[in-house]
Amino acid sequence: MSPIMAVLAFFAGFFLIFAINYALADVAEAHRHRYRKRLEQELRLRQKKLARASLADRDLQLAAAADVAELRPRQSLRARLERLISESGVAMRIDQLLVASGCAGLIVLLPCLVMGQHWLLGAALGLAATPLPLAYIALARKQRRDKLLVQLPEAFELMARTLRAGQTMAQGFQTVADEGGPPIAEEFAYCYEQQNLGLSPEAALRDLARRTGLLEIKIFVMAVMIHRQTGGNLSELLDKLSRVIRERAKIRGSVKALTSEGAMQAYILLALPPGMLGIMMTINRPYAVLLFEHYWLLIGAGTSMLLGYLWMRKIVNFDF
Repeated sequence: MSPIMAVLAFFAGFFLIFAINYALADVAEAHRHRYRKRLEQELRLRQKKLARASLADRDLQLAAAADVAELRPRQSLRARLERLISESGVAMRIDQLLVASGCAGLIVLLPCLVMGQHWLLGAALGLAATPLPLAYIALARKQRRDKLLVQLPEAFELMARTLRAGQTMAQGFQTVADEGGPPIAEEFAYCYEQQNLGLSPEAALRDLARRTGLLEIKIFVMAVMIHRQTGGNLSELLDKLSRVIRERAKIRGSVKALTSEGAMQAYILLALPPGMLGIMMTINRPYAVLLFEHYWLLIGAGTSMLLGYLWMRKIVNFDF
């Protein structure tokens, strides 16, 4: 084969592979676009169903009012659990959470009873494992709230641009629901559907603040409600609120950086006892196994470590 034919064959193969790759990429992009559209439609339908259910089951004009919530006596354990699950965004009911907690305790208790007939150790470990589903819900709430805080400035700026274009506040909510990502899109879509189904904007906004539990959203709701009564430039207000949230995020990051040393010390102190026990089990197993014959010492050590963790967590975490 001549050099010219070899070069032509190379370029022919190269462009053939490029064309096939381009066609496959186009097909994959079309598939992703259809999948994204279907997810958006399912999200809207889900938010409509939730909004209809909320309006059918309770009077949100009273449930979402901040002044009524402040005048109520101390909330019951069930109300606090409902609020925790609602803020976490996990699709779970209270009865399901209780069942999951009981199953977690039994899963840890049964092996201790079957293997060694250690009732006290099994009961202690079972009680320690019972709050694990609740801890998962609390962790999911923290992650969701952190993500909401990251998304809020961009959402407020998007709403401000929508208002400058001559749109209404409800259309600004719809824009955030369409353009934003979860969880901010879910919350704003839910609020928008509540208003479409007849709930007043004030009650829908207060319910938004109640569901998220964020101070920044409470400030936003208060600012919007004052604006509805007194008037003013709402788009400028949203821009300023976006800047305030970013400054609070910077302060929060600085506080986290300053307290990171204390948090690292706490984690090291918590990991040291089980780490040393694992090392002793590897180096001198008969010597370490003697500790399990006095399992009440393990229970006392675990309780002390838990109290120490809560104490150090209280020291390094504070609000501002």
